Parts: sequence; C-alpha cells; structure tokens
Amino acid sequence: MLLLTNGQMLNEEGTLITTDILVKADKIAKIGKGIKAADAKVIELAGKLVTPGLIDVHVHLREPGGEHKETIATGTAAAARGGYTLIAAMPNTSPVPDSTENLKVVLDKIKEDAVVRVIPYGSITANLKGEHLNDFSTLASDVFAFTDDGRGIQEAGMMYHAMIEAAKVNKPIVAHCEDDSLLFGGYLHDGSYAKQHNHKGILSASESIHIARDAILAKAAAAQYHVCHVSTKESVSIIRWAKAEGINITAEVSPHHLLLADKDIVTEEIANFKMNPPLRDEADRLACLEGILDGTIDIIATDHAPHTAEEKAWPIDEAPFGIVGLETAFPLMYTHFVKNGNWSLKFLVDRMTTIPAKIFNLPYGRLEVGAPADIAVFDLDSTYQIDVEKCLSKGKNTPFNGYEVSGETVMTVVNGEIVYSTL
Repeated sequence: MLLLTNGQMLNEEGTLITTDILVKADKIAKIGKGIKAADAKVIELAGKLVTPGLIDVHVHLREPGGEHKETIATGTAAAARGGYTLIAAMPNTSPVPDSTENLKVVLDKIKEDAVVRVIPYGSITANLKGEHLNDFSTLASDVFAFTDDGRGIQEAGMMYHAMIEAAKVNKPIVAHCEDDSLLFGGYLHDGSYAKQHNHKGILSASESIHIARDAILAKAAAAQYHVCHVSTKESVSIIRWAKAEGINITAEVSPHHLLLADKDIVTEEIANFKMNPPLRDEADRLACLEGILDGTIDIIATDHAPHTAEEKAWPIDEAPFGIVGLETAFPLMYTHFVKNGNWSLKFLVDRMTTIPAKIFNLPYGRLEVGAPADIAVFDLDSTYQIDVEKCLSKGKNTPFNGYEVSGETVMTVVNGEIVYSTL
C-alpha cells in the first residue's frame, strides 16, 4: 500500500483542496483527510499538486528500429519524469505495426521495458506507404488508434475507406495532415523567417487542405477523426466549422505551437526549431491559443520526436524534423499559461488528463476511488532551468533548453507503483 498525505488536489470546481490518497495494489482505495493505514508506505507531499497521471496521445518512441534516437526504456523513463503515466506510441518504427506479427514485436518490447503505460498505434497502410490498407480487424484490440503519422494519406479514397474500416472496429483515425503536392521541397514555414534567410517554405495550405478534406470524409464515413498537431489559423477555423456541423472531430496542439512562432527561431540553433508542422506565423500561434481556449482544439500532445545530436547537426534542409517534449510539456504550459494567470490550473490539467482519456475512451485520467492508481505529483513552487543534459530521453533536441520554468514533477505512480520520484 501507498499513502500520499497532505497533497493538493483539484476538485470539480477547480479549487485546490488538501487531501490524502491511499493506493492499494493498482487502484485508488481512499481519498480524504486523515487517512490511516498501518501497513502503507507513507509519503508526505507537503502541499504539492496531485493530479491524474498525464496522458500523451502523440509520442515517437523509435523502437524497434531507431534505438540510436530513443528506446522504449529511455522514452518511458522520460515520460515518467514528465508526469506522464500513459503514452500512445506512433507507428513509424521498423517493423511498422501493420500486421499482427509486427505488432507483437512492439507489444513484447513494451511489456519488457516500459515503465509507464504504452499503447501503440496501428498503421493505416502497409509500411506507411499509403498504398494498401491494413486489416484493422486483426489489430484493433491491441492498438490505440490508426494513423500513418509523419505521412499524410494522400489519396482521398484511401482515407475514406480507412475511416469506414476504423468505424467498424470502433477505433479513431488519427491524422498527420499534409498534402505532399504542396510541399515544394520546403522544410520551414513559408513565412518571414524563411524568406529573410532564403529557406524553402512549407505552405500553411498543405495542412489545412487535408483537414478540410478529412472532416468531410469523416462525416460521410461516420468515423471518429482526430487531427494531430494543429498549427495554422486556417486549420483552427476548419475544425471549428466541422464541430459546428456535428462532425466527430477532435484535435490536439503541441506546446511548441502554443509558445513559439517562426519569428522566435534562433539561427544558431535552427535545427532545434525544425519540426513538422513547422513553427508558423505569430497569427497562427494566436489562433491556436484561441482554439484551445474556446474548445476547438481539445488537448495538448507533445509530438515527442527524439533525434541524435549528429542528425540535428546536418544542414537545415537535411536535418530531421522534430523536437522532444515529454519532460518539458507540463512545466512549460504551467509557467507560461497558468502561473501568469491566463489559464486556470484545472483548464491545463484537464487537457492533459481527463479530456484525452474521454476522447479515446480510456479508463484513466481520473483521481477517484476505484480508478487506476496512475498519479502525478508536481511542485508548483519549484523554479528551475530546463537542462537537456539532465533529460532522461536520448534526444536532447529542444528549443527550450535554458528556459526557466516552474512545476517540476516530483513523483509519478503507474498502476500503484512509484516509477519516478525525487521525494
């Protein structure tokens, strides 16, 4: 048994209340003041914030096949350090989880090495090539959802049939929205920075055109459809329209698209500002902020994408897209939006716990008696500088190194077991 005493927990009204939490085996057994349990391991929280374990629906763990960038062991250790208790692993691995045999390789490695809950995605198409639809019925019971993330489904008919098949097995389609015919070799946003520095730009339309197409297809197929890493004002407008039309559409935004625009790129560290979708105009950033505030965008997801320092040192047109985020997401969001008074603490916590659980029909994201004992504890008064050399992820590729933040994770509990603690 585990007894957490004198923590601060959010109630339904968003008020912090002092409470104890008793964990028995893998469940929350009691919540309240003055809990006694003679045989429990007691941990004094001294007013620190206790939340449901964070949920990230968009993580690249790289293994199998990309172990030089990240492994399931290092990626889930990073997740635990960030307060995450459940992450959904994207399918751009080798092998791709596009068959029961290949999925078993991933599941076996997760069982062996993961320290937090990991549910893999199944790919929409064989080997992520966008040519042949997978047999969703054989994969559905063991996957989070279906996606070819990192590659947009280029052919509308393929996406429509994917949505039809996903609906049959009651799984969402999760989409990286990008029309390859509109890329023109771009690698940064087609905005002021790219023009001033003579870089090839990625049009905003390459994202929004796919979202518009897919929203219409989702309505036709009666499918559940989720948009990855929204980054443009046009995309926000389209999702807002689709929701008003009653289409079953949800969306995520990543911390970097809420915090940064292309004007913030530091030329000397440019590869750590290269991600896909790219950092857009300031107007796009503000539209994403408006979108999450009014409910158009539902949740926050990191798009954790580790790469080696050697890869990120390549010329900017060749360096891989992506930054890491599992260990920095909560403190960055708390510091820049809650601590300064723009968001309530409950608003942030819900979008990293309760709402993703509800969207994807997961039995997590709750601090309730009888719920799974997945718990995160944060010290909101702890102020520190992000230091990539202290990160547990293999990837050190982030534009946020050196940022001063508050809201440090001090404990993560998964299934009743402490998997990370500095207490």
